[in-house]
Amino acid sequence: MRTDPLWSSGKVSMLIARQDPGGLIRIGREHRGWRQADLGARIGCSASTISRLEQRRRYADLALIRHAAWEVGVPTHVLAASLGLAGTPAARVVADGPRCAEEDPMRRRTLLAAASLTAPAALLAGVKDALASTPDPTGSPFPLETRITAARGYFDAGQHSKLLKTLPGLLADARNAAQSRQEVDLARLSACYSLTSQVLTKIGSYDQSRLSADRATIYAELSGSPLVAAAAARELSIVLRHQDQQAAAQRHILDAASRVEGTGLKTGAQASAYAQMLCTTSYTAARAGDRDQALTMIREATRAARDLPQEPPEGRLFPITPAAVDLYAVGVHWALGDAGAALEAGRGLRAAQFKTAERKGRMHTDLGRAWWQWGKPEQTAAELLSALRVSPGEVRDRPAIRKIVSDLRSRHAQVTGVRELAAAVGSSAA
Repeated sequence: MRTDPLWSSGKVSMLIARQDPGGLIRIGREHRGWRQADLGARIGCSASTISRLEQRRRYADLALIRHAAWEVGVPTHVLAASLGLAGTPAARVVADGPRCAEEDPMRRRTLLAAASLTAPAALLAGVKDALASTPDPTGSPFPLETRITAARGYFDAGQHSKLLKTLPGLLADARNAAQSRQEVDLARLSACYSLTSQVLTKIGSYDQSRLSADRATIYAELSGSPLVAAAAARELSIVLRHQDQQAAAQRHILDAASRVEGTGLKTGAQASAYAQMLCTTSYTAARAGDRDQALTMIREATRAARDLPQEPPEGRLFPITPAAVDLYAVGVHWALGDAGAALEAGRGLRAAQFKTAERKGRMHTDLGRAWWQWGKPEQTAAELLSALRVSPGEVRDRPAIRKIVSDLRSRHAQVTGVRELAAAVGSSAA
């Protein structure tokens, strides 16, 4: 695709040198003949928010910058350069500037979720600082790929505190390696940001997760890998869903699914990615209340996963299996408010079908949510207790599951297992 000559002009080069993405957005908006109100209407913000965005240069929310830049046609590599994300010194993009969240009270709930997190606050602060201003490289002698694998292992084991402690140094070293501008290094950096987004979403720190997902998306696009881009788009769609931006979440995941499908699905890795995109699309549609889309996509995901191995190869980016698709079906029916269908979809699931503690725990919590939706506290407690025993973080660190434990404690304290659950979760269930 050819780039509009506008973006190679001297004025644009000056704005890149000044690290002024707001100025680039203004140029793109004026090139289209739009008023600030016109752009604001397209991305769900007021004209005054757009005005502040265009004037405040680097110190603004990366998520809003990226959304506005996409709307006005700023090329990815031009935006990345203006943010210091393409081989230039790191830009300090922080999350306290003008943003749509000023007009969205849903996002203010993040602080409440973070307040009851079992992971130490200092670990969250360390990750937040690493996102605001990348730390110096650690000088670790261990290969970056090995450290990324180890970090992924912490997530898979539900060891969220260990992962949070690891992430600042990992992000610093991956960022330093990406100064090479080699595709493999950019892809690794995107993967690090995707993993950061994944764990932050899991524990309910949505604003920081959004920032991480946006950076993962930018680096994925720079890497040129459609599968890495799909992984980043998936994390972005998930956090958008949690921020109650359902339309945007659906748009991102549908675009990702289309890109993966465009690879021709000639390899097992591509087929796995496509099945994963369909699952995420289905669940996103279900949370948005789009029943037809949700059910159509989960049926298509089931067909797409039919020939996938029961145990995916080591290191596969999307290690989805037929059993994992069935687990997604549980979540889809739950999100649509049909507990009976959710439990029927999960009737044949067993923990042994899942390789990691995180997925085993997720199976139990998803079934627990379905039992709770059906008004069955005994079965709910039994599933959450099983989740606690296989992966404590799935119960202790997830706001939605802590809320169910709190409700069990207040309404059904005598049910077997409730006291153990409440004790494990601690003050967050009080």
